[in-house]
Amino acid sequence: MRQTLLDKIWAAHAVRELASGQTQLFIGLHLVHEVTSPQAFRMLRERGLSVRYPGRTFATVDHIIPTDGSERPLLDDMAERMFVEIERNVGEGGIKFFDEASGQQGIVHVIGPELGLTQPGMTIACGDSHTSTHGALGAVAFGVGTSQVRDVLATQCMAVEKPKVRRIEITGSLGRGVYPKDVILSIIGLLGVHGGIGYAYEYGGEVIDEMSMEGRLTVCNMSIEAGARIGYINPDQSTYDFVRGRPYAPAGDAFGRAVDWWSGQASDSDADYDDVVTMDGAAIEPMVTWGINPGHVVGVNQNVPDPASLDGAAGEAVAEALEFMQLEPGAAIAGRPIDVAFIGSCTNGRISDLQEAAAIVRGRKVAAGVKALAVPGSQLVRDRAEELGLDQIFLDAGFEWRGSGCSMCLAMNSDKLVGDQLSASSSNRNFKGRQGSPTGRTLLMSPAMVAAAAVAGEVTDVRTLL
Repeated sequence: MRQTLLDKIWAAHAVRELASGQTQLFIGLHLVHEVTSPQAFRMLRERGLSVRYPGRTFATVDHIIPTDGSERPLLDDMAERMFVEIERNVGEGGIKFFDEASGQQGIVHVIGPELGLTQPGMTIACGDSHTSTHGALGAVAFGVGTSQVRDVLATQCMAVEKPKVRRIEITGSLGRGVYPKDVILSIIGLLGVHGGIGYAYEYGGEVIDEMSMEGRLTVCNMSIEAGARIGYINPDQSTYDFVRGRPYAPAGDAFGRAVDWWSGQASDSDADYDDVVTMDGAAIEPMVTWGINPGHVVGVNQNVPDPASLDGAAGEAVAEALEFMQLEPGAAIAGRPIDVAFIGSCTNGRISDLQEAAAIVRGRKVAAGVKALAVPGSQLVRDRAEELGLDQIFLDAGFEWRGSGCSMCLAMNSDKLVGDQLSASSSNRNFKGRQGSPTGRTLLMSPAMVAAAAVAGEVTDVRTLL
């Protein structure tokens, strides 16, 4: 048939083609959180509409919830109002709500896969740009705006333009101390933060095939940082094993029937792609961002660029980033002192991320003057980490062990940088002001690299600590 997974899932969920050239697409799973949903629910009320299929929408709180104690009412008045609003909206709409009392609260892109809500062959929408995460399980998943959240609540459909597909092949195998976060940062460094505009990214090759499901979630999570609204990986046995037995997954004979259908959604071996890019996995090294977007990235043992070597706007952009980051042209990124180390987020707040970081800090201490946070992506992740004793490893090293939430990824809560502090972060964005201070600076890297920076007090090649 020469079809991609995107072609197949799109066709299965297309209601009709619109005069605008867009597709009216049925959304199989809708996820909402407290920040982008209040306005959408208000628009429903203003139109006298109700939630069309409440059984297909699931809600949680993650962005605004404090991770150092969340007794109600929350100390932040705006956060408390958002919490009250989502409680009201899910109650009136008959929507399942994963709050703290449920024991299953967490970052929306962590709990979807871990609860089995995210499944291959689905269309998934959420009012959050990192919805691309769910594509790791062989779904077509994308972030939407508030008006589209309204549309999905009211009709379970939305109007969307079908993207082209770029296949990204990562061949060979990764070296020691190189993680999925390094893979996606390398892709963004190669193709740029605008390279994926108009495309869905299909990731494949030996590196992806051998990657754990949690690693695949990390790669797909940052597709949006590459400019691609959608990123996905074809479902395989690893996918089915990951989904099996989860609370919302098919059970018994239904699971076998589901696998038969899911396997048919994978791209055909002779599928037609609009573009194909190949990268050598063995050439990827631990990566660190140095600037003010995720495309400003180098290997840990490389130097930042010199704007004098670049022409026009490119040189001006690099000069602006270097000035903001307080870096000299051509300087080494290794050895840069840090103030804060943050392990968490929807990119790297899963159990394997915490295990990788704990392996580095075990028996070591956080460097003097460094504030270090370890933030599980969900209550279930936190519970599992504590069963494994990871919390004590972090505490013994001098980390703060927190509750689940988005935390310092975007600082819509009490976890923020102060002044021009420099943060080693396992999150997904290093924009100006992203971590709460307009002059705060962010270096993105893998959780293991963050752990290495925390104990060394500076950007350090994690491979020297393994």
